[in-house]
Amino acid sequence: MIVRDPTFHEPTEEDDCWRFGYFCRSHGRHYLHESCGEGPHLVALHCEKHGPENMWPQPNMLMFPAGFDPLLSDAQLAWTKAEWDVVD
Repeated sequence: MIVRDPTFHEPTEEDDCWRFGYFCRSHGRHYLHESCGEGPHLVALHCEKHGPENMWPQPNMLMFPAGFDPLLSDAQLAWTKAEWDVVD
């Protein structure tokens, strides 16, 4: 499961971040294709500059917007639809 959290850094267009990785919050280590440990994984994007960072909404969020916790904000959903040329 990929997590978003209100306490994570919210990226903006002005951010000049370029070093990212995935971090498994369940096992407390870097995540690479389920190699961080056994059991379920809570994966967060980790920015070298900001620490835990929310990812921009992903394509699956358009298909299942109610399945994400926290739910996408109206602004996030609008951005994702515009980015992927989704027509309502």
